[in-house]
Amino acid sequence: MAVFRRGLALLVLFTAGRVSNGWSDDWPQWRGPNRDAVSAEKGLMPQWPDGGPPLLWSMAGVGKGYSGVVVVGDRLYTMGDLRDGKAQFLIAVDLKTRERVWATRVGPPYGDGGSRCTPTVHDGLIYGLGTDADLVCADATSGKEVWRKNLEQDFGGQMMSGWRYSESPLVDGERLIVTPGGDAAALVALDRKTGAVIWKCAPPGGAMGGAGYASAVVSDGGGVRQYVTLMGQAAIGVKADDGTFLWAYPQVANGTANIPTPVAFGDYVFVSTAYGKGSALLKLVKTAKGVQAEQVYWLDANTFQCHHGGFLRVGDYLYGAHGHNQGAPICIELKTGKVLWRGKQPGRGSGALLYADGELYFRYEDDTLALVEATPQEFRLKSTFKMPSQPEMGGPGWAHLALANGKLYVRHGDVLLCFDVRGT
Repeated sequence: MAVFRRGLALLVLFTAGRVSNGWSDDWPQWRGPNRDAVSAEKGLMPQWPDGGPPLLWSMAGVGKGYSGVVVVGDRLYTMGDLRDGKAQFLIAVDLKTRERVWATRVGPPYGDGGSRCTPTVHDGLIYGLGTDADLVCADATSGKEVWRKNLEQDFGGQMMSGWRYSESPLVDGERLIVTPGGDAAALVALDRKTGAVIWKCAPPGGAMGGAGYASAVVSDGGGVRQYVTLMGQAAIGVKADDGTFLWAYPQVANGTANIPTPVAFGDYVFVSTAYGKGSALLKLVKTAKGVQAEQVYWLDANTFQCHHGGFLRVGDYLYGAHGHNQGAPICIELKTGKVLWRGKQPGRGSGALLYADGELYFRYEDDTLALVEATPQEFRLKSTFKMPSQPEMGGPGWAHLALANGKLYVRHGDVLLCFDVRGT
């Protein structure tokens, strides 16, 4: 237990350093400032009024897709299939005028729901990955293309199954990290300014079943900086400085779609998938040859499996959306795997969540939003409401939430909605 708490303390210091490194109250990438679905904002509503928080505005025009949104300054960025579904684009919206500023073509459209990737904005550049493996870097102000790669053509990439590329690129210093899923390039690190290859990771025995649908995160577990993600056959760790393959944990992988982004903290990594699999807490331990992943515990699918909506860590506890094609709120004690509570889900279908100011924000695919207190004591549902329907909303509401400067952004298909969740 002492070792576990030391790991948590180190993470608090590490996270504090990253938050103070210029992100402010922006939401610049997938799952927010630190890629963990946790916001540092304060002074937000502890409970919503009947009918939900005030709707500040809504707009159509971001295309077909499940991509989330990012917010940097007075710009919002996302991806979508535009021009009557003829192409997939990176898109910028002026938050003051609610008009599309530019749209930069990434690649072909995708008939099964449109775009998947949530773009990443860093230091004036934006990075997006199209469903057909097109990786594009553009100027965030003008939308002008800076460089591009194709993960299949340039790196022999492949997906684990047929829903195409969904990853959100990771920026770590001067490196851009993506997952082609190829035999000689499971992960690659590119110079984020030029697209030049820094390294390619070739796992022993091949590509680990192709790329999964998760997005990589940074871990310093075992004293080695590394990138952790889910591939077709395993959760893996890859050394950050040179792309050395460090470890694999196959038990969590299913054969259909490995989706949730791992949560990394201190020497620990929590992973989960659905399709009847489950979850695990792993401890990363330094060895003479690198790092190995040791299983602390395993939770079967009936205890906790996460499909689309993800999970997050607050202190010693993990909160998540439990169930295949479901999103039942759940709280797990991280050091033991004990389920402290599981609540009845307020909406229908998969649920995605983020944390801010003591509360969990859940979004369900039927456009029900819920506010749940982030406490290990018991399930406390604070508020629920259902978003107004609009004709341009097509398919399930799977896009994850974004929170920036007291405003909650929700996307459903071609439609964006912005709610004011600031306290009075």
